Amino acid sequence: MYTIDQINKTSHEEFMSITEGVFEHSPWISEKAEAAKPFATLQQLHAEMVRIVENATLEEKLSLLKAHPNLGGRVDMTVQSKWEQTGAGLQNLNPEENQKFIHLNQQYMEKFGYPFILAVRGKNKDEIYQSMETRIHNSKEMEFNRALSEVYQIALLRLETKICQ
Repeated sequence: MYTIDQINKTSHEEFMSITEGVFEHSPWISEKAEAAKPFATLQQLHAEMVRIVENATLEEKLSLLKAHPNLGGRVDMTVQSKWEQTGAGLQNLNPEENQKFIHLNQQYMEKFGYPFILAVRGKNKDEIYQSMETRIHNSKEMEFNRALSEVYQIALLRLETKICQ
């Protein structure tokens, strides 16, 4: 764990290493956030990162969403995603559960064009599946905003595992 004061004193390489994976496969957010050092709090760092995404182009936001793995998928993902999905029981689905997730992930991807995103920490596979079943009925605009909101929550949770208050 690092303090915010330690974060403020990091070199570019150290800052990038510490914030790696906070936003899934999207180091451009950390690159831009570093320019805003020093930060008074972890929350200020997070708010700066969120501001960067909010001010990004539609294409950059879509790229950020597409960088996330399918929940329950067996694809290459960041260490953080593996840890979060394992904690929710998504890496140990039985064949029937796996097929349900695959099917719903495909439906979601076809409708929205990016993977279903949910901050899964503290949730179990049944809660996650229920959320998928509910959110697939959202409008494209509503779901895009919800997915970004979930990305922001994931990023905050990941920062909290690296930086103490």
